[in-house]
Amino acid sequence: MSLGQFAKRERTIITADCRPSLPRFVKMRHDAGRGRWILLAPERVFNPDDIAVTVLQKCDGARTVADIAHILADDYKAPADMILKDIIDMLQDLSDKGVLNAGEPKN
Repeated sequence: MSLGQFAKRERTIITADCRPSLPRFVKMRHDAGRGRWILLAPERVFNPDDIAVTVLQKCDGARTVADIAHILADDYKAPADMILKDIIDMLQDLSDKGVLNAGEPKN
């Protein structure tokens, strides 16, 4: 079997207009025994920090990344543009690992 037989996965670019969500095969669960949240993906476990958990809980496929940034800017009294950049970086990393759907941009 040659490498040419494998389909190359296109990189999804996360933007402010994307409406991210977790794919059906990825579950976010609270591990009560350890007192933390985990992301369960096939053959992988991710340990998001508290801020990542807050962002991921808002990734429902309806809100845009910009919507999430504005919510967090209000909650944390921080500049929305800085929060937006940090969220995009975090979500891009998860998308690159295959554990986040970018969703369709909001029209």
